[in-house]
Amino acid sequence: MDGEYQIIYVDKPEWDIIGGGINAYNVQQAGDENGQNLCFVLRAPEQEIVGGVIGVTYWNWLFINLMWIKEELRGRGYGQRLLKLAEEEARKRGATNAYLDTFSFQAPGFYKRNGYQVFGELHDFPPGHQRYFLTKQL
Repeated sequence: MDGEYQIIYVDKPEWDIIGGGINAYNVQQAGDENGQNLCFVLRAPEQEIVGGVIGVTYWNWLFINLMWIKEELRGRGYGQRLLKLAEEEARKRGATNAYLDTFSFQAPGFYKRNGYQVFGELHDFPPGHQRYFLTKQL
């Protein structure tokens, strides 16, 4: 390199600059992603949020970013209902496929029971566990 540029460590990531740059490049290569966030929450009678799903649709895919249900409410069907709502909203937006990742100590069995299939696995991440990547045709 010509010595005019420096690489430095910064404590606060420059998401807007770096993310904006990669987004502009992606649009140039693959077209507008039409990205839209989605979020459904499970609310207790006293208005406390006790679970939910956060995702995003883009390029006709749904990505399930986060999903969580308070421990004492698991196994009651709330997770399945939240997942189905996210998938239905994604279909309305034109998504034909979904993907997500989960750890072996989280919910791979839940997602498999809901039609997701493992397409990738990282062993010993974190140590003693696996990270699974799953997909589903909507």
